[in-house]
Amino acid sequence: MKVIILPLVFFVAATIAVYSAMTTFAYPLKYKDEITAAGKEFDVCPALIASVVKAESKFKPDAVSHVGAVGLMQIMPTTAEYIAKLMPIENYDLENPVDNIRMGTFYLRYLLNRFPDTRTAIMAYNAGEGNVKRWLAENPELYLERTPYAETNAYVDRVFNAMNYYKNRF
Repeated sequence: MKVIILPLVFFVAATIAVYSAMTTFAYPLKYKDEITAAGKEFDVCPALIASVVKAESKFKPDAVSHVGAVGLMQIMPTTAEYIAKLMPIENYDLENPVDNIRMGTFYLRYLLNRFPDTRTAIMAYNAGEGNVKRWLAENPELYLERTPYAETNAYVDRVFNAMNYYKNRF
């Protein structure tokens, strides 16, 4: 019996170690302290923040999109100006991880307050608040399962898939 159990225990332990290493590689978690602090400050689940960062920039603080979104949470400069007025803050640097995470998390809280559920708020983070308001006006149930934008649908799926991995890491 011992001959069978020992290899089985080794196999299970090795499988868990490989899975853990692959998950950590596929779902890195950088800026955990900054994410946790912003989550507490604005009452947003840190796993959601990390999932947005992963989907937006893959944790690259100097990321700039083809449309000009900047930093970890890929904030458009015009959106940053709007966020800065609402927060209010005067000096910020979108490439600074602390500023970007705080502003992006503030904006997430803003969207979570404006829309009926987390899924719809995440749609608005990606596709824009105005688009989502229009889609909701066209949808009598006030719930959006999917959007007319394939990119936004894929984005929402990436965020929620990542949350499955990040929820146990905070």
